[in-house]
Amino acid sequence: MVVRGNFENSLQDLQAKMKTMSDLAAASLEKSFEALKTKDVELALKVIDEDEVVDDLDTEINHFIIWLLAKEQPVARDLRKIIGALKISSEIERIADFGVNIAKSTIKIGNADSLVNISILEKMKDLSIKMLQKGLDSFLNGDIALAKEVGELDDEVDQFSGDAYKLMTGYLKDHPEETEHMVQLLLINRYLERTADHITNIAESAAYLIKGQMYDLNS
Repeated sequence: MVVRGNFENSLQDLQAKMKTMSDLAAASLEKSFEALKTKDVELALKVIDEDEVVDDLDTEINHFIIWLLAKEQPVARDLRKIIGALKISSEIERIADFGVNIAKSTIKIGNADSLVNISILEKMKDLSIKMLQKGLDSFLNGDIALAKEVGELDDEVDQFSGDAYKLMTGYLKDHPEETEHMVQLLLINRYLERTADHITNIAESAAYLIKGQMYDLNS
């Protein structure tokens, strides 16, 4: 069964690349938010520069998957796993992009003191990183319980996002002169909410692999 053994080794290589990419995306979110809290424009610029590594790894994964499909011609569950990996790598790339977007908003805010308490945004960031770890582990380990946990955590992020939106728009109503700054914070709120949505898509791909049917974890 050398052929099957080679295929399993290729899958492990693919999964290792996905884990590396996921770690890089999580680091992008962590660093960009740290830059926001500390008003560190240099760190924000570093996040933007490092995104090229994620993009290159996404391309590498895509090419690896195309090679694997052509070489192995997998069927059934193996095919679902490879197609799921392709979808998930795309989701992870978008998550890293949101880290870049947060960094860009941080640069636009500059050295200005935060106009509102951003602890809600930090909770959203922390939850998103936790969701990303659970979502990928669900896919790699075939754990449907982790996929469902991601959906539950997404509900928490949505609640925090709604609270942050009310806080920020309420402040903006009373301080229209701070529009530019508040718009950037509102954008960051949106980026984090969308990050959680993309991670939920990862969990849905994991659930499909495990159960062979589509799940809507956003409902």
